[in-house]
Amino acid sequence: MIEARDLVKRYGSFEAVRGVTFTVPEGQVVGLLGPNGAGKTTIMRILTCYHFPSSGTARVNAHDVREEPLEVKKSVGYLPENAPLYADLKVLEYLRFIARIRGLPPAALRERVEWSIAQCGLAPVVYRDIGRLSKGYRQRVGLAQAILHDPRTLIMDEPTTGLDPGQIIEIRELIRELGREKTVVLSTHILQEVESICDEVIILNNGLVAAQGTAGELERSLASAVVLAVVVQARSAGEVDRELESFEQGRVTRRPSDLGSGRVLFELALDTGVSESAVFDWAVSRGLKIAGMTPKSSNLEEIFLKLTRPGQADA
Repeated sequence: MIEARDLVKRYGSFEAVRGVTFTVPEGQVVGLLGPNGAGKTTIMRILTCYHFPSSGTARVNAHDVREEPLEVKKSVGYLPENAPLYADLKVLEYLRFIARIRGLPPAALRERVEWSIAQCGLAPVVYRDIGRLSKGYRQRVGLAQAILHDPRTLIMDEPTTGLDPGQIIEIRELIRELGREKTVVLSTHILQEVESICDEVIILNNGLVAAQGTAGELERSLASAVVLAVVVQARSAGEVDRELESFEQGRVTRRPSDLGSGRVLFELALDTGVSESAVFDWAVSRGLKIAGMTPKSSNLEEIFLKLTRPGQADA
């Protein structure tokens, strides 16, 4: 479990993190989203004790990052965006070296090294120098060292950077698997990655938490209007377009288009307080038969853009 309370981090006069509070329950995969400079990497460095906060507190697995940094580091696996690897070591040598640094007993060392190699797909390159590996394989080595000691919490900064599509799918599946038993925090610029593997999202903007929750919760909390996709029986889109001029309880967000078989699709954003029944009443009054009506959901990209537009964090 991770708990952050009023975290502030200053670099000189610049505040990279400006009073961040959030909780990550144990056994969840949580994505940190935000534009460049939002504070994602700084928060990760605080949670892994690479940086100390200027003020505020953070606890990782019941250990305070200020008072028990060594205990925090023992319980955390960390993959920075550019993993600091030893280019002159072979993959197997490096992982054995990290295992010894982590204090793994000899009886467990071999088993954990072999497990991390298998999980990260490193078997073809275990005897190659790290400096001669592709960026994708170097990223895999970085992930292998992060999970080597079986940490309770994984913190990963852009874990799929440099991987090809097949490798990305494999790493995402591994993260999902690890998230069943561990707390996982990852940052990424790939919104589809968050939607595919994260239980919750924390959206950062300008050093502040703009929102936290599931995509569905964020959608509901940010909904300013109900948007409906409506299908009616009609002779043509032009006929429906003319009739829509009489609808006064919302606005058309997608002009009518023919679907074939006498069906026409359009979209409406209803005014605040207006229910779907108003659309039925309007349709009946214009002699139109509704064949279908579905509320439209915001996707994560729309939510992200709404929360991180310029000036939103200070609004």
